[in-house]
Amino acid sequence: MSQTDRLAKIRRFLAENRTVSRQHLLDELEVSPATLKRDLAFLRDNMNTPIVWDRELAGYRIDPTQTSGAQIELPGMWFSDKEIHALLTMQHLLANLDGGGILAPHVAPLIARLNKLLGTAEDTADEVRRRVLIVGIGKRSARLNHFESIGSALLRRKRLAIRYFARGRGEESARKISPQRLVHYRENWYLDAWCHLRGALRNFAVDSIRHVELLKTAAHEVSGARLDSVLGPGYGIFAGNDLQWARLRFSPERARWVAAEHWHPAQRGVHGADGSYVLEVPYADHRELLMDILKHGTHCEVLEPAGLREIVTRELQATASKYAER
Repeated sequence: MSQTDRLAKIRRFLAENRTVSRQHLLDELEVSPATLKRDLAFLRDNMNTPIVWDRELAGYRIDPTQTSGAQIELPGMWFSDKEIHALLTMQHLLANLDGGGILAPHVAPLIARLNKLLGTAEDTADEVRRRVLIVGIGKRSARLNHFESIGSALLRRKRLAIRYFARGRGEESARKISPQRLVHYRENWYLDAWCHLRGALRNFAVDSIRHVELLKTAAHEVSGARLDSVLGPGYGIFAGNDLQWARLRFSPERARWVAAEHWHPAQRGVHGADGSYVLEVPYADHRELLMDILKHGTHCEVLEPAGLREIVTRELQATASKYAER
């Protein structure tokens, strides 16, 4: 019997019985006392399972006073590809969330627990991280100084008074917002919120919030369905009401990559006879889509709509003129 099976059995015995005797575990698991001791230690130290020995009942049991009301479960499998990626991604996000800042004392215990989980296989946690690398590109270096206040407002359902710098316009404004949800997108954090200045849902880059004050006023509630309908349908992080569909044709060479990529949950794609690939994605604001189109250069052509094709044409002409001037 593998260690994974033994741990699952021990957890089941403890969940189904008030106490479990040492002899019962030895008989059911068919292991030596030394192996049973190691398995119990593993559950306590690595899986955070509060197993105690009850002298009065002469058996092992779960101590509910150590669970803080949380349900303790063991994963059904250890380290499938999805689980390894999930653990490493969580650690990557936590380690880079607020390095050395106000969240560090709160994040450190969780990182420590993830390190234990990563080290439960035959290899050490350091070896797993060294062999599996998650690379983040495009992360803005500004520290998230107000992350804790935003998180508090989200969970306590309170409003925030903020000063926000809009990079697109190069302007700063003061406004009150009702936070709805945090979004981690392309290595950066965004806050979906009801803006009381504009009287509408808006998306704010957290690193562009220059000042934040937690207010006592209750937040204006927006349903999840409303959030998704306003901020979710378009392409990327930009929202808008005028939803359009872009048809993009990629060269046979680039099609081999793009056909396997996920650009939008509602995307559609079809291969051409010549090996090209036509991708259709919805968008409400062209700015982010434009960047993704241009990075493919001559390998991507906008087929529709005409307005988007014109925007790309003007951008390429303006770019070409800069090089022609020299």
